[in-house]
Amino acid sequence: MIIGGPASQLLAGRVAAISGEELALCDYKKFPDGESYTQVITPLADDLTIIQSTPSDQDLVYLLQLLDACRDRKIALVIPYFGYARQDKIFKPGEPMTARAVAAAINPLLGKEGRVYLINIHAPSILSHFDVPAENLDATPLLAERIASLRLRDAVVISPDKGAVAMARTAASALGADCDYLQKTRLSGTEVSMAPKEIDVRERDVVIFDDMIATGGTMATAISLLRQQGARSVYLAAVHPVLTGSAVLKLCRSGVEAILATDTLDRAVSTVSVAPLIASALKRLR
Repeated sequence: MIIGGPASQLLAGRVAAISGEELALCDYKKFPDGESYTQVITPLADDLTIIQSTPSDQDLVYLLQLLDACRDRKIALVIPYFGYARQDKIFKPGEPMTARAVAAAINPLLGKEGRVYLINIHAPSILSHFDVPAENLDATPLLAERIASLRLRDAVVISPDKGAVAMARTAASALGADCDYLQKTRLSGTEVSMAPKEIDVRERDVVIFDDMIATGGTMATAISLLRQQGARSVYLAAVHPVLTGSAVLKLCRSGVEAILATDTLDRAVSTVSVAPLIASALKRLR
């Protein structure tokens, strides 16, 4: 049985359709005081898959409620977008490692037979905070397949920084394209220049590849600069389209050709589904 949380209902439906499993009917609502309420209406099976992204604190509470409602059953937990993944280190005295705290809240509700699946987690070290086997699934090939369908000319895949180079290389390899990363040069106290470290982008189609798009500010600056440097077109590809505030407006104003993202978060730009990736991982459990 597949149980979809409120942040991942469409994705859960897609996984259920691919895997041929029953999709549970659930009820989610908020009480007048703001508290969350969850009910799994369909009678629970003994073997369950819960799919719920946690982009907000409320979505995390819904996830904990689902886990508690399914307690004492065999649970495969899929968190396509793991909130607080960027709070994986302690920099100052008195700070929590919130990614660890979230995993600690989940652990006792999973049981000994549980399993966890994350997708392109920002810090792979987070996997070690779970008491059950945890796996990081890679959606990069799915995005690369979508990019390949665009039939770009003389394409180059660029990472916005060294941290996402591995993803960019995987995508570039799948596309048979060149790969590079953006090198930042501070020109003054307020001005920063960004350019590919080695590759000239003039008259080439460029794809900026990253694990997530949040505020869009850095990406918008990079797109504008690449266009000024002569790129024929600039596409933006990311696994997790967080897109807070006016991120989409910033990116469109910068001259981006298109924004390509997966449905780990349900957004207008989520044109690549990770459902086949999740269904394949679940199939390996059988």
